[in-house]
Amino acid sequence: MAKKFLSKSEAAKILKVSEHVVQEMINTNVFASKLVGKAIKIDADSLNEWMENLSENEEKQLALKRVICHFEEYMRPENIFLDFHADNKYEAIRILSEKAKELKLVRDARWLYEVVVAREELISTAIGNGVALLHPRHLHPSKIKVPSILFGRTTEGVDFDAPDNQPVNIFFMLLLHNDKQHLFSLSYISKLLVNPHVLKELGTATSITDIHKILTSLPDSGNIK
Repeated sequence: MAKKFLSKSEAAKILKVSEHVVQEMINTNVFASKLVGKAIKIDADSLNEWMENLSENEEKQLALKRVICHFEEYMRPENIFLDFHADNKYEAIRILSEKAKELKLVRDARWLYEVVVAREELISTAIGNGVALLHPRHLHPSKIKVPSILFGRTTEGVDFDAPDNQPVNIFFMLLLHNDKQHLFSLSYISKLLVNPHVLKELGTATSITDIHKILTSLPDSGNIK
């Protein structure tokens, strides 16, 4: 029987990771592959054998890669907005709302501003340590074109009624379609921010590439589902 070979996209679907992760696995010879014309093809038997014989550590690492790939669907590099100036919380929300419209993530920047401000007036979304997790009070899949998360950082801290009374300069704006996406993202971000080293890096990194790498390098998948 002739061997069956898979494309990177087919392997990515089986493994539930991105093609970038599949390429990394090919580079480290996790499973057998060969060049067919200009395309890399993966030996299906080799991939299946690897999956059937995963060690406990390999299972944890694959689960972690899946979690990170899932988060990357929402947190794309173009969603990162560094070092803008805002005089107060309302200006910060306005600027991020306009950025979401510019990126074609929402249909109406004014609508987004109003629903996020309405949520803030109930109780601040600042969580301490200079971070706020902005989001509307209710989910609005018809208004949000693409489930996404924005990352914004101001040049100076903004008073945000934080529980620790510290100004906020790191903002995540969660623009998602359903509770599953929202809870997953909150869990991921919260686990990431537990690490004070990560917080420091998010405050000092000088490029979008560095920020994106920090946000997609979760050291332990833990209880994130």
